[in-house]
Amino acid sequence: MTPRWYVQPGPPATPADREAGRLTTQLLAGELARAREAALAWRNGLAALFAGLLGFGLIKGRTDVGKLAPPYDALVGGALLLCLLFGTLGALLLLRAAHGAPIGVRLPTGVPAAATALHLGDHMETRRTVRALTRGVVLTIACGSMLVTGVALTWYGPEKDGPRILVRTPFGDVCGEPVRTDAGRLLVKTDTGAVTVLLDRAESLAAVDACPQGPSAE
Repeated sequence: MTPRWYVQPGPPATPADREAGRLTTQLLAGELARAREAALAWRNGLAALFAGLLGFGLIKGRTDVGKLAPPYDALVGGALLLCLLFGTLGALLLLRAAHGAPIGVRLPTGVPAAATALHLGDHMETRRTVRALTRGVVLTIACGSMLVTGVALTWYGPEKDGPRILVRTPFGDVCGEPVRTDAGRLLVKTDTGAVTVLLDRAESLAAVDACPQGPSAE
């Protein structure tokens, strides 16, 4: 035999219950405005932080990424690309959190809508706002990290090897980076140190991409 269920009214609400209900209604009514205010404050704070980071990035250092030795040049390019992507997504999410989505308000069925349904819609929008704010903050911080990484690699990464010159003399070959010429002498910076070559004794000079392995003239 299927049992029958009977619904009976509960005990009357106490003043404490009514006060709790009133406070809950007030919290639900104002939570979206508070979330938007928090998002606006975060947006302004992160904008000020990025202004400082950009000023930090403008401090004089190596400015030509093409002078970096591989793979540091590619790493700098990747870091700056990620910085752009993270910064764009983070800015969009922060704007979404601070000002809402660019769509019209959807009212529940039945006009005028019940207050409970309106509060529920605001509550769901608040959750979306907080989610967008959290993701926007994370992406913005990641953007700043990529920017600092790119600047650091640009400053402290090793330089690309300069041009090499191969000088053939009766005493052997000298290969290295040319430093200067003075009074018929060529100063070449080799792996073993600086070597001075008398140009009138040089049999040939040639520019090379890399020095050949082997003994050099001292």
